[in-house]
Amino acid sequence: MPSLTRKMTKTGTRLRVLATFAAAASLTLALSGCTKLETHSPSSVRNAADTQADAQADGKAAASGAQARAGGLGTVDCAHAKCIALTFDAGPSENSARLLDILKEKRVPATFFLLGKRHIDTYPELVRRMADEGHEVASHTWTHKILTDAEPDEIRDELERPNKEIERLTGKRPTLMRPPQGRTDDTVHDISRELGLAEVLWTVTAKDYKTNDSDLITERVLDQSSRDGIILLHDIYDGTVPAVPGIIDALKKRGYVFVTVPQLMAPGKAEPGKVYR
Repeated sequence: MPSLTRKMTKTGTRLRVLATFAAAASLTLALSGCTKLETHSPSSVRNAADTQADAQADGKAAASGAQARAGGLGTVDCAHAKCIALTFDAGPSENSARLLDILKEKRVPATFFLLGKRHIDTYPELVRRMADEGHEVASHTWTHKILTDAEPDEIRDELERPNKEIERLTGKRPTLMRPPQGRTDDTVHDISRELGLAEVLWTVTAKDYKTNDSDLITERVLDQSSRDGIILLHDIYDGTVPAVPGIIDALKKRGYVFVTVPQLMAPGKAEPGKVYR
């Protein structure tokens, strides 16, 4: 029969193990920048819009839908089509012109979350080209500062500076932003709401910041892709743009239709201060 001392030793060991796991879990939550992150899927936005439209019997919903299509949301109905969104972070860069050539050739729209310093201010002509060719142009902050580590005034400046430059270059103020490393919290939500920005995360990542192997990048994207997915890539890395044609061709073969993030949610719209993925 085990002694009381042995039982107490085993109990103490279990408690230490549990404490270790609890500490690790707490660290993970702290690193995420938010202990409870509520996110909304593209389908939930569409469903909410459809419910609202069904409640209207005077024809205003139909008129609203027509205006949305005329405003650039496209004619793809992602409630029925197998839609997916390509997004690119941290550009523009010296690789962006080639990427835009590929997207134009493949007739694929994308969403670009652009950095300000050394990117927007270095390649203004590419920002204009992105908008002119029908892509969604959005913000990834000015300096890629982790927003959950910043004071409110710093957060506001990080988000407002690229907004102003993008609007100056394209004539359209961004309505979407992606927080660096996906780190966000209630303060970031509040300031985003104040500035009219919805936060967009992702469902697919190739971790292309860790490899220049284009085949591996392609494989990772294809393995994770599913309907209503939001693919995260970075056109600043050398292996990414060469992977894009293969990603597009393979996903088209599987029946996917490429759309921008706003098109993915149409006829609904992302609301400022909320987080989507």
